[in-house]
Amino acid sequence: MRNVFLIVVVLGALLIGGGLVALGAFPPAAHVQTIEKVLPNDHFAPKT
Repeated sequence: MRNVFLIVVVLGALLIGGGLVALGAFPPAAHVQTIEKVLPNDHFAPKT
């Protein structure tokens, strides 16, 4: 019984490790979206 539990734990760790290696080797593409937002340019505005 203990051997079965150990095998399941080791297989789970290998699957998680393999998934992390796969994500590191083939990262998902970044989602690119343009943001159009007007920001006030009051840096050079005269101070009142």
